[in-house]
Amino acid sequence: MTSREMLLRKISTYAFAIHEYRLFLDTHPKDEAMIAKIAECEEKLKPLKKEYEEKYGPLKMSNENPRKWTWVNDPWPWEGE
Repeated sequence: MTSREMLLRKISTYAFAIHEYRLFLDTHPKDEAMIAKIAECEEKLKPLKKEYEEKYGPLKMSNENPRKWTWVNDPWPWEGE
């Protein structure tokens, strides 16, 4: 597994956890421990996203990112790296 794939896997793991925790809050909206857990995951996710975008380009389309079209220069999934 490349360093890019490992970093993306970490990002995906935290993003998935945040999504699941938010679903839990739909039925337990006052659970302070879960709210704290989401905040903790979001803080861990921020530097990972920043690192990925600095090294490999944007994770998603955004009007704020000046490199938003550079993804077309990357290898396509079927081309490998």
